[in-house]
Amino acid sequence: MIYQNEDQLKEGCQSILDWREGDVRILDERSFQEELIDDLIYTAVFSPDSVIQEAAAFLIRRGAARLGIIPASIQSLYEAMGKGEVSGFTVPAINIRGLTYDVAQAVFRAAKKGDAGPVIFEIARSEIGYTRQRPLEYACAVLAAAIKTGWRGPVFLQGDHFQINAKKFAAEGERETQAVRDLIREAILASFYNIDIDTSTLVDLSHPTIKDQQRMNFTLAAELTALIRGLEPEGITVSVGGEIGEVGGKNSTVEELQAFMDGYLEELERRGPTLKGISKISVQTGTTHGGVPLADGTVAKVKIDFEVLQKLSETARARYGLAGAVQHGASTLPDEAFDRFPATQTAEIHLATGFQNIIYDSKSFPGQLRAKVYDHLRSELKGEWKEKDTEEQFIYKTRKKGFGPFKQELWELSADVRDEICSELEGKFAFLFDKLKINGTRQLLDRFVKPVDVPLERPAALKG
Repeated sequence: MIYQNEDQLKEGCQSILDWREGDVRILDERSFQEELIDDLIYTAVFSPDSVIQEAAAFLIRRGAARLGIIPASIQSLYEAMGKGEVSGFTVPAINIRGLTYDVAQAVFRAAKKGDAGPVIFEIARSEIGYTRQRPLEYACAVLAAAIKTGWRGPVFLQGDHFQINAKKFAAEGERETQAVRDLIREAILASFYNIDIDTSTLVDLSHPTIKDQQRMNFTLAAELTALIRGLEPEGITVSVGGEIGEVGGKNSTVEELQAFMDGYLEELERRGPTLKGISKISVQTGTTHGGVPLADGTVAKVKIDFEVLQKLSETARARYGLAGAVQHGASTLPDEAFDRFPATQTAEIHLATGFQNIIYDSKSFPGQLRAKVYDHLRSELKGEWKEKDTEEQFIYKTRKKGFGPFKQELWELSADVRDEICSELEGKFAFLFDKLKINGTRQLLDRFVKPVDVPLERPAALKG
């Protein structure tokens, strides 16, 4: 049910939640978890009334906190990794582009079954646009999924690729930078306490020295880090990531990592001698976002240079105390590649398109809806159809942009269809958690991460 007005919302919550004293009290935990949370998240996402959306979002966030489900920074765990106090696993960062509430439940179920510790839920700046999910909506969907599945403990929400667009920056640098600043503010207010700054798009390989090539990258990364430090809620250190090479470009080198970090730390100290820097560094070692589609629409096999990845991780830890290197574009790699990430002490890998592919290619996905999405892509995105691409390649490259226009139709698929699709996804998550060695690490999470419950102001619809 989607609540249309205040009276409907209050009637639906009656005898289950109480907010008269400012914060939320749960009167009937079972009804909240099994029934009401579904109505609240659908209202937070799809209600036509922004006032009711705000109220539903508040009830989800504070209801989650009452159950011990707290948005958290992974900073303290990454600091322990940087010191060599913990090792042997790679943290998965999962981008959810569609069916977010259901897919997040599949993640939590797999994590609970494997006694898994750190799992990051993330969304990139570009994804926020084409999937039509603002940070607060995404946060609410993930927290609602945690409530639904009985997860307890920290939840890591991450802004992925909060990226400077190079073309827009060249035309209007301040305006483009301000757009990223505004997104950072919005994300932190939505409890995103992990943010990956991506100014690697500004690396200029035409300069003669590596430091000059990286200069704009590390200077702007330091500026945005300082902004984040000024926006942090009390008691929270946001985990910030940097990036030295744009994914899909040339492989990164140790020299580039050192040039970036040395310049970055100098710039950050100028902005404040006590400011804490990044906790990890994203690198390029052979992948590309989404994989490379072949003429028949299948994905070409990609070979990662794990030797380079290991050297970059080792340098990041030994020289700068970072958790290690971060690998993007990993979800379309062959299955046999994943156990090599913890073996090379990669700190984090980002996974997105492979899960999208499972959704679209599932036998349970309604053929009529798939055809409708693809017809939309052909008519509305034909300007993105490159002359050299087959229709299969065009569809593969653009179908990620079907999640936004068809968001409500996807969320309102029958429960049987959503369950079948998410069962496939849960199997994939369980496989990855095993290969990345995060199963059985829950005790490390509880040892190193102490979430801080940040209070929220009660919205107008719930006052009086």
